[in-house]
Amino acid sequence: MKNDNLVVVLDGVSQLEYRRSAPLDEAQSRYLGRMDARMDQGIVLSGMQITAPDALQRAQFIAMQLLQAVQAGEEPVAAAMLAYLANRMPDMKQVRATTRGEALSFDLVFDRAYAKEVKVEFVKPGMV
Repeated sequence: MKNDNLVVVLDGVSQLEYRRSAPLDEAQSRYLGRMDARMDQGIVLSGMQITAPDALQRAQFIAMQLLQAVQAGEEPVAAAMLAYLANRMPDMKQVRATTRGEALSFDLVFDRAYAKEVKVEFVKPGMV
């Protein structure tokens, strides 16, 4: 079975998962449309004003809002941002973020689905 989910990963831990197989209802679809209409007015991305953001710039802008909502525990906002990304960027598999102190960096991953990371501990020879 094909894994078509979009997963938010923060510091190696899965935080949220969106199942694309669950369709949006009409109100949710309208809300995503309103998000697009607001972004049509321009966005600020990495401190730069972008007057006509393309799909990738919109995804980066929404991903930052999503990650900030996850960190703040704002589940409804995070869910809306995740729904936007999953529906507007159907090839996106993961939003992978890393925190370093107050800094937050992220990558939008299109080429590999999320797989739970397994910690491997090595035993020194003679310690078994």
